Amino acid sequence: MEDPSHTPFEPLTFEEARVLGCLIEKESTTPDYYPMTLNALTTACNQSTSRDPVVSFDERTVQIAIEGLKSRQLAFQVSQAGARAVKFKHNLPGKFPHLDEAMTALLCTLVLRGPQTVGELRQRSERMVPFPDIPAVEAELTKLMEYPGGPLIMCFAPGGGRKSATYAHLLCGEAVAPNPVIAVTGGEVIEPAWKEKIETELAALRAEIESLKSQLGVTAP
Repeated sequence: MEDPSHTPFEPLTFEEARVLGCLIEKESTTPDYYPMTLNALTTACNQSTSRDPVVSFDERTVQIAIEGLKSRQLAFQVSQAGARAVKFKHNLPGKFPHLDEAMTALLCTLVLRGPQTVGELRQRSERMVPFPDIPAVEAELTKLMEYPGGPLIMCFAPGGGRKSATYAHLLCGEAVAPNPVIAVTGGEVIEPAWKEKIETELAALRAEIESLKSQLGVTAP
């Protein structure tokens, strides 16, 4: 019988990955509400916390993603006695049988929140699996990188503005290095998007000040 961990894996779409991540997360954090209805799964996908990026999926988008996961044997529909709504479960162990609980928690956190450092992963996966220290996280990340049949995550070494190694999942295909950060006065760091936002806000403030000066008849020195 063929080992499913060695079969070719077709990359997921972003939507499919978000749905899969939510199913994995909620099984661990809210087991009383798992399996999940389409409505509950849509709400989970659109959470404003523990998600990066934050999205606004409608139920049709989630349904299409579920069908894609079902076609890859990564999710399936279940029927429960007395239940009115159709519910869904993930099938990660069936597709990746060598994943343990800790590996699954880290992979799920990467899927839901994008590239992260070891410290971030330890903190953000705590609700699913608490890790005693950083080396324990690193050991599980190594297992994911050396997963039988092919790596499930990759590591971006420090450099290009990154102070620490950063990990990303490969369920959607080749990962892209996270945006480098830009150092500013005082040793603080901000991302390019924040720099652009601050510059825009400063320009708006300057315009407002000039407008107030004009109204008050104040001339520039």
